[in-house]
Amino acid sequence: MRAAIALFLCAFIAGASAAEAKPGGCLKYGAAGAVAGHVAGHHAVKGAILGCAAGMWRRHEYNKQMRAEHAGH
Repeated sequence: MRAAIALFLCAFIAGASAAEAKPGGCLKYGAAGAVAGHVAGHHAVKGAILGCAAGMWRRHEYNKQMRAEHAGH
């Protein structure tokens, strides 16, 4: 049952990211990290923290790239 819920959440998160061009932020990556951490060995909090940090970094890099592209025009 847990595996089915984890699979559903991962599919939901992946589907949500396909609908928008921007990368996910802290919430999206944190949720995926929590699920992955829980499945990997009951480390949901660690996974959520690392996922959130990765999401913030990805969003920052995306915003920096968008600013550079708009400054070039």
